[in-house]
Amino acid sequence: MSGSSPGVQVNPRAPQGRSRLALDIERVLNVRARQTIRAEFRFDPRSPLTVRVELGIEGGRSVVWRIGRDLLRQGLYSMSGLGDVQIWPTGAAGRRTARLQLVSGDMAALFDLPVPPLADFLEHTYELVPVGRELAGMDWDVAVTDLLDRPRIPSD
Repeated sequence: MSGSSPGVQVNPRAPQGRSRLALDIERVLNVRARQTIRAEFRFDPRSPLTVRVELGIEGGRSVVWRIGRDLLRQGLYSMSGLGDVQIWPTGAAGRRTARLQLVSGDMAALFDLPVPPLADFLEHTYELVPVGRELAGMDWDVAVTDLLDRPRIPSD
């Protein structure tokens, strides 16, 4: 990582049970070059199948991805994902990291993520919405709006 400890903030008492994890991750530019990126992971129990990930550099634009919660958790321990989002464990003993690759069109980005804080955050999300309970009481309007990233239109 960047030499400084990541800024980790998990707020399990956020409005409506939402959780947030903010930390510094590294974008891998090439074998020797890395760029520190601020990543904010957000989980909303009303849309429990995904984790919203906002990536940004200080003073720059942010990019938002919605990544499957199960895909993200599995990728901390084994290869996970196909296509646009892939994640897999890396790192030597004592430095548990995972690589996250995001692809959009002809652009791709590769990031190193610290596993321990992300694993803790994801465990908390499974306490809020356990496996198998994701669709119970789900607000489909919120889920579709989140996936399409469009303003919410109430249904009758």
